[in-house]
Amino acid sequence: MPNPGVVPRMSRRGLLTAGGAAALGVLLGACGGNDGKPSSAAPSGTGDGAAGGSWSFTDDRKQAVTAAAAPSRVVAFTGTAAALADFGLSQKIVGVFGETVRKDGTPDPQAGSLDVGGLEILGNAWGEFDIEKYAALRPGLLVTHMYDPGALWYVPDESKDKILKLAPSVAITVARVPLPEPIERYAELAASLGADLGAPEVIAAKARFEAAAESLRRAAAGNSGIKVMAVSGSPDLMYVSNPEVNTDLMYFAELGVDVVRPEKTDTGGYYESLSWENADKYDADLILLDNRSTALQPPDLASKPAWTRLPAVKAGQVASWDTVPRFSYAGAAPLLENLAKSVGEAEKVR
Repeated sequence: MPNPGVVPRMSRRGLLTAGGAAALGVLLGACGGNDGKPSSAAPSGTGDGAAGGSWSFTDDRKQAVTAAAAPSRVVAFTGTAAALADFGLSQKIVGVFGETVRKDGTPDPQAGSLDVGGLEILGNAWGEFDIEKYAALRPGLLVTHMYDPGALWYVPDESKDKILKLAPSVAITVARVPLPEPIERYAELAASLGADLGAPEVIAAKARFEAAAESLRRAAAGNSGIKVMAVSGSPDLMYVSNPEVNTDLMYFAELGVDVVRPEKTDTGGYYESLSWENADKYDADLILLDNRSTALQPPDLASKPAWTRLPAVKAGQVASWDTVPRFSYAGAAPLLENLAKSVGEAEKVR
């Protein structure tokens, strides 16, 4: 997963009280269970009717998920839900999990255009997933990212089996493949669930994405030699991300951006952890800085001399980086546009 070291491993919330466990048992019985295996029909109690014929989708676990009809009650990781909404499925999303609202009550950027006030939020941080609320939603389908085989993004490992008994699930690979691939897979899923990929707004978003990709390609070619490094900051470490694994960085490199490749990555290959004393290990003209609330931001980093001494920082060449992109054309196009601008305006400072 992308830079998990900057995500606080908070104590996993106690999801079940003594009374809650009993209530959950009733809900589990009502929804049915299959030990997390793909369902051959919509679980009873999901609220998905039989109209419209059977539905099937093979996800990136190579599991064929089927139901009597296309699920109409979808619960998803917030960024996933936002991507599906970009393809026209907002009316089918009933619940989300993952960072959704900020402390001041405003939507998290991960939420995109979602109307978060109209959704059940099952958890607003890593490790949070309220199973009772999930069961009460009568879910027809759970959807999330998959960074590593079998690992469902923001579905807690300790409650995964209980969660997967309540509804079929779909996981889409979002690592070790270039950015367009997960976007296309989410588009396929959305279409299978009833989205119109020929809708004007979807066509316009795809055209914008393609134009943005071309603008980044031109910027990289026109300002060759600019070295870009993608990092996340924590109090003790700086993480240098790997373009051979991170899907957006991989695509940026395909478009001609010269992205730093860390020499000695941590387990999983996503990044290399550096102590702040070694923050200058790699030279870079432009730094992409993880913009998540769980990572240190420029005001926080100003107190770290190792950060302020980096040539790119001294030159003011630090750009915001969406570490977990929204995998839709509408969500990704601005990322490419902003990077094209940053690369085009950057000067060599090494």
